[in-house]
Amino acid sequence: MDNNNLQNLTVSATPHIRSNISTQGIMRDVLIALAPAAVMGVVLFGLQAALIIVISVCSSVFFEAIYQKLAKKPSTIGDLSAAVTGLLLAMNLPATVPFWVPIVGSFVAVIIAKQLFGGIGFNFVNPALAGRAFLMASYPNQMMNYPQTTYGVKGIATTIDAIASATPLQQLKQTTEALIPTSQDYINALVGNVGGVLGETCAVALILGGLYLLARKVISWHIPVCYIGTVFVLTFVFNMLGGTYRVPVYELLCGGLMLGAFFMATDYTTSPMTDKGKIIFAIGCGLLTTIIRLYGGYPEGVSYSILIMNLTVPLIDRFVKQRKFGYVKPVKKKEEAK
Repeated sequence: MDNNNLQNLTVSATPHIRSNISTQGIMRDVLIALAPAAVMGVVLFGLQAALIIVISVCSSVFFEAIYQKLAKKPSTIGDLSAAVTGLLLAMNLPATVPFWVPIVGSFVAVIIAKQLFGGIGFNFVNPALAGRAFLMASYPNQMMNYPQTTYGVKGIATTIDAIASATPLQQLKQTTEALIPTSQDYINALVGNVGGVLGETCAVALILGGLYLLARKVISWHIPVCYIGTVFVLTFVFNMLGGTYRVPVYELLCGGLMLGAFFMATDYTTSPMTDKGKIIFAIGCGLLTTIIRLYGGYPEGVSYSILIMNLTVPLIDRFVKQRKFGYVKPVKKKEEAK
């Protein structure tokens, strides 16, 4: 090729690798993966749960659209990220909350935690979890009023009379006795026949959704496997050392662990870029979750654990750097001398 032809070549800016994967496609897959848990939430908690989901999603999309309109920015509601934020927020709400609660939560999640920091890709914490944390701090009575499922709660719940609609983790927190889950308790936790927020009760639906995301390669195995594995191992170790009387397998099926591990800790923007960084991040989430659950004031620690670890992501990315493409190993001085 002569010099004249070389001058006609135009090289675009990096990156040079192109992919058919789009933000809209990724968010669509997340919505599909969340669908089984959302449907089970409606089945278990009734029409109120469906209304909470619709209000939360519509509010999130509305607040994103109105903010971008007022700020004279291009509309991004078509990428479905606002819809995902709204659905995740709804998944973290009890079905008994007043209708204004998801609206307030959506405002905090979309406007304060996301748009004020530059929009998608610039938020430093998970928006849905930020909205939930704000609601928990501001309206604890509404946020901790967990209803029973339409099928009633059986098993361990019958041994606790203080709070009829308490979640399994609350029940374990309220007693100093060893409560060994029965086979019925495991079945209840798997199918969602327990108290809790509308999106975390049915472990089977969440696991199926997580497997879908793994199969579609929307997420990698590093965060969910290491997160869940850390909670299992540490629960077992703390039981052996301190006699906390918590069964590790049952601990995995209860509360928001599956929802957090598959759908919220894996958020692209607020999780590390490298595989090694993701493992460190997930272990940190598992450690904090276990400590809060066993020794903290709250029965559940998933949301706060992920939010705290979100703040460490820049530090993790700084010290766990990915090797640059085309990296050449430096030659030692002795070899240079030869």
